[in-house]
Amino acid sequence: MSLPPEKASELKQIIHNHLLKMDIHGKIREVLAETVRDDQASACQSLSEADFLRALQRRGIIDDVMKDLHFTQEAATDAETGPPSKPATHFVDKDVVQLKKTNIDPSRRYLYLQILGGKAFLEHLQEPEPLPGQVCSTFSLYLHFRNQRFRSKPVPCACEPDLKEGFLLEIHRDGTGEGSKMADATTMLSMCDPVQFVLIKTDTSSETALVSSYFLDWRTVLSSPNGKTCFAVELMGVGSECKLPAGVLTVSLELYPPLTDTLSTDIISTQQSLERQRTAEKERLFLVYAKQWWREFLEIRPSHQSKLVKIFAQDENGVNRPVCSYVCVLRAGRLLESPRQAARFVSLLAHERAPVVGGGSKQEQWCTLMAFLCRGKGDCEDHATLLCSLLLGFGLDAYVCVGTKAKGVPHAWVLTRGTDGSITFWESLTAHRYLHRAIDPDAPPLAPQPKPSSPYRTVGCVFNHHTFMANCQPSDAVELCVFDFQNQSRWKAMSEEALKSVCAPGSTTSLPPMPPLCAPTLDPAAASNQLELEMRYLVSEHRKDLGLATMWDDHLSYLLSSALSAYELERCTGVSCGNEEFQDAVRRAVPDGHTFKGFPIHFLHRNARRAFATCLRSPFCEEIVCCRGDHVRMAVRVRVFVYPESACAVWLMFACKYRSVL
Repeated sequence: MSLPPEKASELKQIIHNHLLKMDIHGKIREVLAETVRDDQASACQSLSEADFLRALQRRGIIDDVMKDLHFTQEAATDAETGPPSKPATHFVDKDVVQLKKTNIDPSRRYLYLQILGGKAFLEHLQEPEPLPGQVCSTFSLYLHFRNQRFRSKPVPCACEPDLKEGFLLEIHRDGTGEGSKMADATTMLSMCDPVQFVLIKTDTSSETALVSSYFLDWRTVLSSPNGKTCFAVELMGVGSECKLPAGVLTVSLELYPPLTDTLSTDIISTQQSLERQRTAEKERLFLVYAKQWWREFLEIRPSHQSKLVKIFAQDENGVNRPVCSYVCVLRAGRLLESPRQAARFVSLLAHERAPVVGGGSKQEQWCTLMAFLCRGKGDCEDHATLLCSLLLGFGLDAYVCVGTKAKGVPHAWVLTRGTDGSITFWESLTAHRYLHRAIDPDAPPLAPQPKPSSPYRTVGCVFNHHTFMANCQPSDAVELCVFDFQNQSRWKAMSEEALKSVCAPGSTTSLPPMPPLCAPTLDPAAASNQLELEMRYLVSEHRKDLGLATMWDDHLSYLLSSALSAYELERCTGVSCGNEEFQDAVRRAVPDGHTFKGFPIHFLHRNARRAFATCLRSPFCEEIVCCRGDHVRMAVRVRVFVYPESACAVWLMFACKYRSVL
């Protein structure tokens, strides 16, 4: 029987730990000393291995080892979600992905990247070893390389986390008709795409935090003998901690099949140096141009100094990049069906400002797309750039707007222009859409004027992947703004050629490559059933504390499904439908003389206790959950709607029916 390498190492570790616990070395030394004494007394020849094994057997030591050694059969999912050498009960991985075997094409080149463990994660130095069965915080490592994405198994957070994982990356050639050919050393040397590492910490309440984002230049393996190399990677923190080390990962790289002729280290370092020089020169020229453009913009009107014109933004690693580089044409394949569904998906990614230590104003931090998707939450700028990228992918003329909301709060949202000149604002945090009609300040006083429908107050600039324009109209108020981008007296545009030199994909090696969206790994039916069972338990326990019995009406619970489905459809499309059928079904299910009450609510998470606590804060929901009366029947229905990146829209409805007593 053959075992996979990770199982074999796990088996060796179990046996090794067991032998240490038995103090096997001490016992062997005792037997060895006794056997040598006996041999010397009997003037025998030198001691052989067979004689020594017989001596161990006579003393019963081998029998003791075999008697006490037990192997327990773990479920396949536990084995896959847990680290090899530690119990799988240290954490709960709710998004289990069944690993599939991959067929290796012998005509393709592959890079086998192994993570051999972590160390020096000093933030977790004082953390105690979690007990078996105890839920604890976990680390998960995400990788992106040339449109391929991977995720490690979560492991318990520790100073030396047990991150041991292997990833098979395909190195395919670019160019039409070139993809089927094996990449040679020269071709691979010209591939400047890095492997992006994103390390995410998930705490016990399923809240995620970005620990580190790192770009690995893998081409050092091209000069390694046998196509193998191993080295340590120092991960730095993010945001205000981007200059501080977060921890160290040991990384092994192996080319398959290995190169027949390896390159010299001088060739690789020269190539990297040339790329850096070319990138630095392009960035320097763009900065010179941007300064000149900004001086010209300020000369138009002195008030332009206070306008929100954002040309550069800092990413999670503290790198200043042109804002246009955060947007790309992103196609979601079969994962999203329409622009409105794309807006719904983006709104399901939680909104959270970049964490800052201490008080003061908020710290602005834009994120690379990979870091935003892996973390599953970000600021309004992250949402707006992702939504703009998706709308561009759906063929719309989309732009990110930077301006303010009420009370002068800086904000970013998305604008689309129709072929008829119509302007639509898209709020990326809620998926709401607003049709913009500008007020004409020169119109007669009694002329009817459109009322502002959007929450936006001012707009300073708009941009997408190849356009950047600053608002140079007399007022930057949104309600007065005319979005006629061809009119140079209203909008001052940057040179598209200048932007392309630093923002086009592949233009500079400092630009992080854009990852594709991942299909959801969550089973919506199983997730809905699980959450519904937990909700039933919590309602029953809450009513028991109040001295109330709980009788469930399964038929009524089932009827609530159509309402929840209609609510999600309305959020996606903006069209309400199916309400008449739901009302008719409820009327049939509720007898004459009975009262029906229902309370729907929407969440972005799947934590039952958190959701129930939120529901009870509503007096309407509390009235239903704590319902007293004659013939009280309770109902609850949960529907989990799953989107790309396993983003979830969770709809929950509590209901009750009871006989009305005057």
